[in-house]
Amino acid sequence: MEIQERTLQDVVVLDLTGKLTIGEGDELLKERISNLIQQGRRNLLLNLEGVPYVDSAGLGEIVRTYTTVSRQGGQLKLVNLTKRITDLLAITKLLTVFETYESEDEAVKSFSD
Repeated sequence: MEIQERTLQDVVVLDLTGKLTIGEGDELLKERISNLIQQGRRNLLLNLEGVPYVDSAGLGEIVRTYTTVSRQGGQLKLVNLTKRITDLLAITKLLTVFETYESEDEAVKSFSD
């Protein structure tokens, strides 16, 4: 798992590449989010376009991240979900929890609404 970070307006976009699984991506994501929260960055967008697979630990980490960011008064949104991830979120009823977007522009604009 690799995470590239970039900023668009006041939104931190995290481009995730690779599997988000136990021991592979979950800890990396946890550390990165903790650092961003400590820096006062609270508008976060996870770009999941490069993530072919998420296991239960990875899904748990996305949920934990959402909770952490929300408690700090921030927002976590998801963009470019693969069909597999969309199906996983639908099955687990989490699709109703997260704000998901097809395009990055649309997602970034939603933070200023």
